[in-house]
Amino acid sequence: MEILTPVLSAVGLYAALNMMILIWLASETGKLRRTHKVAVGDGGIKHLTRIIRGHANAIENMPMFFILLIIAALLGMPVIAVHVLGIVFTIGRGLHAWHFIQEDASFKTRFVGFGLSLLAQLVLLVGLLGHGLWVLAGG
Repeated sequence: MEILTPVLSAVGLYAALNMMILIWLASETGKLRRTHKVAVGDGGIKHLTRIIRGHANAIENMPMFFILLIIAALLGMPVIAVHVLGIVFTIGRGLHAWHFIQEDASFKTRFVGFGLSLLAQLVLLVGLLGHGLWVLAGG
């Protein structure tokens, strides 16, 4: 298990950073709910609709990324690869969250945030798919 410690520690680092992004989104959603006195739903407030959607998007994307990253780590992914994918994904999720937290943000932050997140997800997906097919083929 000692051999896995650095790579799993790296996964844990990025999982924790992304949890901080989720807490940030939840905190900003709560502040906006208190400001507009909306306990459930969005109360027809466009900014609240926006931030709720950003939070939901994070919840939709983060879990699968980290499940795949853990699998890749357990299969022997180099620690540097975990760091590269973790950094790219985390920066992407942070930018994406920032876009939705702002009442009127430039589409650029959403585009860049989504693009970085997607890039990390696709690299991880292709790597694991390729690895699985290679092993199945007897490679």
